[in-house]
Amino acid sequence: MSKFTIRVVNSGMKFDLRAGNGEIIAVSEVYTTRGACLKGMESVRACAPGAALEDQTTSVQKEKCPKFELYTDKRGNYRFRLRAANGKIIAVSEGYTSKASCLNGIDSVRKNAPSAQIEE
Repeated sequence: MSKFTIRVVNSGMKFDLRAGNGEIIAVSEVYTTRGACLKGMESVRACAPGAALEDQTTSVQKEKCPKFELYTDKRGNYRFRLRAANGKIIAVSEGYTSKASCLNGIDSVRKNAPSAQIEE
């Protein structure tokens, strides 16, 4: 079963979205309050299933939000970020060595986020 886990960091709170096997598939930005963190989780639940895919590794497209942005980082790894309807980043991925693995990560967020339980 997938789950959101909340963790405290120096500057506030973050959440991780974990797949059924416990692997982290996306993490949040830092929130200053627990309430804001919970709202961020709800936003991921609501946005992920129908979010468009903007593949910035081939060309910069202008998909409407909510959307997943697939891009390469400075090390050449593939990453994604999920933007809410208001354009704010609500979840980001780890670095993947292949584009196919990153796309699988996006599919995993789409599949797991809507039914993920919250664990504190």
